[in-house]
Amino acid sequence: MYDYHHTQLDGTTERVGRASFSLQSLCHRGSLLYYICSRLLALDFLKLFSSRLPNPPSFFFSKMANAASGIAVHDDCKLKFLELKAKRTHRFIVFKIEEKQKQVMVEKVGEPAESYEDFTASLPADECRYAVYDFDFVTEENCQKSKIFFIAWSPDTSRVRSKMIYASSKDRFKRELDGIQVELQATDPTEMGLDVIKSRAS
Repeated sequence: MYDYHHTQLDGTTERVGRASFSLQSLCHRGSLLYYICSRLLALDFLKLFSSRLPNPPSFFFSKMANAASGIAVHDDCKLKFLELKAKRTHRFIVFKIEEKQKQVMVEKVGEPAESYEDFTASLPADECRYAVYDFDFVTEENCQKSKIFFIAWSPDTSRVRSKMIYASSKDRFKRELDGIQVELQATDPTEMGLDVIKSRAS
C-alpha cells in the first residue's frame, strides 16, 4: 500500500492518493519479470538516496547500479575499449553477457584492417550482443575523422529473456565505456547498415 502526498507552501503535507499493489502478486507467474521489477525498484531507490547525499562520491552510483542490475563488467571490457579508443589497435569489439556468470565479457576483437562487413558478420543472427565500432570517414571538407559507435544488437529472433537482460543492463555497461560518441540500436541488419552508420557519423 502506497500513499501519495503533496507538500503545501507552508511546509505541511496532505495525502492526495493511494495505490495498493503487490509486486509479488503481479509477477508470481514469471520469476524473471519479478526479478527485473524488483531490481528496477531498487535502482530507483538508489538514485533517490544518492541524490540526497551532500557530496556523493563519483563511484557511488555506478557501484550501486551494478548491484541493482545484477550484471558485472569484466575488466577486460574496459581495457580493450581503451586500446580501441586511445591506441586504435582494434577496429571493433563484440561483448557478450554470460548469464551464468552474470558478467559482460569480451567475445571478439577485430583487427584494424577488418571491414564493416567483417564486423557485422561477427554478430550472431539470433542472439543479443553489445558492440563498439571505430568508424573512419571523410567529411565534406575532406577532413579525415573517426567516431566510436556503441551498438545494441537485439534481433527479433533472440530469446525474450536475453532481450530483457541486455536492455536492463545497457546503460550501466555504457557508463563503463567513456568515449562513446554515437549510440545505435538495431533489431535487424538494415537498422545498422553502412549507410545508416555514415548518416549518423556526419
